[in-house]
Amino acid sequence: MLCGGLFPQNIKVINLWKSGIPDAIFNSNYSEDTVKLDDGRLRIRHVTNPTLTIYKAEKQNPSRSAVIIAPGGGYTRLAMEGEGSKIAEWLNSIGITAIVLKYRLPNDTIMKFKEFGPLQDAQESVRVIRSMALELNIDPAKIGFLGGSAGGHLAASLCTHFSDSVYNSSSISARPDFAILLYPVITMDGSNTHSGSRNNLLGKMPTQKMIDYFSNEKQVTPTTPPTIIFAAADDASVPIQNSLNYFDALQKKRIRSELHIFQSGGHGFGLGKGGVESGWPLTCTAWLRANGFIF
Repeated sequence: MLCGGLFPQNIKVINLWKSGIPDAIFNSNYSEDTVKLDDGRLRIRHVTNPTLTIYKAEKQNPSRSAVIIAPGGGYTRLAMEGEGSKIAEWLNSIGITAIVLKYRLPNDTIMKFKEFGPLQDAQESVRVIRSMALELNIDPAKIGFLGGSAGGHLAASLCTHFSDSVYNSSSISARPDFAILLYPVITMDGSNTHSGSRNNLLGKMPTQKMIDYFSNEKQVTPTTPPTIIFAAADDASVPIQNSLNYFDALQKKRIRSELHIFQSGGHGFGLGKGGVESGWPLTCTAWLRANGFIF
């Protein structure tokens, strides 16, 4: 399924913001670092300079589609490998240009409005990649956004708030043309929320207005892009009600959408742990093809 490695010349890293990061606060004591979990996996924390890592497919699909990837990590760190570069490698294997977004994590010491920092980065990532369509040889009308876990919340927030003025932006549309959500955090309301993601994004005592704004099942509109969702019934971290309620909201607005709930797989299965959930990339490929995003 994977393309067996990427050539360095096919990978390019660029800064997300060219003219200064909006609402940024300089903090000399806050700097990016990498932590290793007990299982050996690496996570990035304390992002101050958001970047886009562009992975060009060795053999591009004629559709010229692209997908921006937002790794998860509870809005406190980023799983840049398992939910970033590995997924980029899979997308390249089916001929899609992949872009991994290293976004800022909400923190009052480096941003004036921490709730909106990740959404600012997500909106800008779509605008930047769309503006580079000719250079990257991609179709500006076939730019998707993929997110896992808290990255899935960011993806759903982008899909429901892409036109909101959260910074002084260009006139280029920030609307993704489609979305792929993996075991996403969707709601900030009630018992179904992921408390860590909610606390990190909104704080421990958010207003009801902010809870509702970032509860994406409440924010779906007829312009929300086509979406496919994957989750596992035994997810002990993010209740599958998140995925069920978002899918229901999409259906009520007649958005082209699919939902796949695997009987097992837990949380954070990424490209699969060898169980039934391992089939999601093939299902996703079929959905992309059925909707004209790949040929």
